[in-house]
Amino acid sequence: MRAIMLAAGTGSRLSNNDRSHLPKSLLKFGGKSLLQRHIEILQSKGIGKLALVVGYRAEDIVEEVNSIGAEEFVDIVINERFLESSMVSLWHARETLKCGDDILFMDADVLYHPDLIGRLVGQNESDYVPMDKNFEHGDEPVKLCIRDGQIVEFRKIIKTECDEMGEWPGFLRWSSDSASRLAEIISRYVDEGKTDEPYEEAFREILLAPETNINFEDISGLPWIEIDFPEDLIKAHDEILPAIERYVGG
Repeated sequence: MRAIMLAAGTGSRLSNNDRSHLPKSLLKFGGKSLLQRHIEILQSKGIGKLALVVGYRAEDIVEEVNSIGAEEFVDIVINERFLESSMVSLWHARETLKCGDDILFMDADVLYHPDLIGRLVGQNESDYVPMDKNFEHGDEPVKLCIRDGQIVEFRKIIKTECDEMGEWPGFLRWSSDSASRLAEIISRYVDEGKTDEPYEEAFREILLAPETNINFEDISGLPWIEIDFPEDLIKAHDEILPAIERYVGG
């Protein structure tokens, strides 16, 4: 299995458009950058290779990869168009999507317990999407909506009736077939000039397709946080990191 991680964005909502701000993947928790934590977790879970898409201050991220001795594990993918959208960033990793292996997709700005990755890579089947039912409702979280045991919606704004709903933490496991299909969908969006769309719209096409057998994993109780805003950073340090250190499974 290979991983794709998007780390190209400027983190403008966190930095208030301050371009002297480090990329979010270089934020430190417990003396380690998020990137170092990601890499150590991926290697411990048996991931063979990480395609790391970078753009904003790419040289700083490459320097971090080198400083932790992960040059052989990480393939750097440069996105010169990083100001456009996450769709464009994922498009730059399309060759990895088509490599023939299962793909673990990851956002770089998430602090989490290693069990989150363990649950996804430890499944016998592919095409797994996690969801956390313990979340604060609002327009910001990307939500997974389940009805009659099937995924019926995957967006920030949910207008569909459902039995269960949870926040998506930014990670997902694709089978090799679904990953190849995703590469085609992403390329179609870019070819049609729809580069302002978030990559979640491309994911949604597969997750909601009737011919796709998508499994979902309830990760409620696992400590994690996506770091988008200053208040998220405070919560990550004050609440989530201690919770990760305390967590013993369950």
